[in-house]
Amino acid sequence: MNGKYETCNFTIYDLRFTKFMENNLANTKLAFIGCGVMAESIVAGLLRKKLVRAEQISATHPRLNRRTELGEKYGIEVFEENAEAVEKIRANDDSIVALCVKPQRLKGVLDELKDSVSANQMVLSIIAGVKIETISEALNNKKIVRAMPNTPSQIGAGITAWTCTENISDGEKARIKSLLTALGKELHVETENMIDMATSLSATGPTYIFLVMEALTDAGVHLGFSREMAKELVQETMLGSVLFAIESHKHPAELRNMVTSPGGTSADAIYQMEKGGLRTVLSKAVYAAYSRAVALGQKK
Repeated sequence: MNGKYETCNFTIYDLRFTKFMENNLANTKLAFIGCGVMAESIVAGLLRKKLVRAEQISATHPRLNRRTELGEKYGIEVFEENAEAVEKIRANDDSIVALCVKPQRLKGVLDELKDSVSANQMVLSIIAGVKIETISEALNNKKIVRAMPNTPSQIGAGITAWTCTENISDGEKARIKSLLTALGKELHVETENMIDMATSLSATGPTYIFLVMEALTDAGVHLGFSREMAKELVQETMLGSVLFAIESHKHPAELRNMVTSPGGTSADAIYQMEKGGLRTVLSKAVYAAYSRAVALGQKK
């Protein structure tokens, strides 16, 4: 097994096998514009996996106490001005500018960076809904990567869907793959629309899982368990089920049939969930999230 799984539209590189991947970031300098939770997760992952050294990273944050905290914790240089962080790495041919700000702040940030980002620098955006075209036009740069990580990325257990412009070379793609493995698995998709699709399925996905966890925990409390005991039963059951599904390589329907005996407890439970329209509700939720992601990307 080589850690690579092929399908018709994308490739997944399994985190368990990334230790065998060549370190393509050894000479790359990075500037994280807006070092919030997700950007910090990338920084922490890159340093933890020794893919880069602290001196290769610069970052920005508007608050002094946050800049001090990041500098002391990771040994990186943190600036107040976005342009300063970009200028710090501009001379490096393999540098990457990572846009990690809130969507509502992006226009101002792009205005600040339009004279600082060079045409040869790769620009990586993890901003929800923002189109590649918007960033490319504002920065006069055609080397744009758009990625969408999810919440488990904060502990290195996420999955990040990404795509890029045709101007990104194979070597540059390899560096992006290495960078994103700091968050867990990475999945390259062929079209930008698939990023909006991934936003609704994987990036928003933890919301669905957490809501189901909450509902099942409440059901356990209703039965008579303490909340802590119900929570542990639910969390371990969900975790074990996911791991079993991954290891078995079986379709979810096969796994469900394996644990559904005629006239048993699972059969009764499934009947109630189907009667309540669980599948339909989940499908509508995913489509609603997708529609919102598309709407966020529309030019104002």
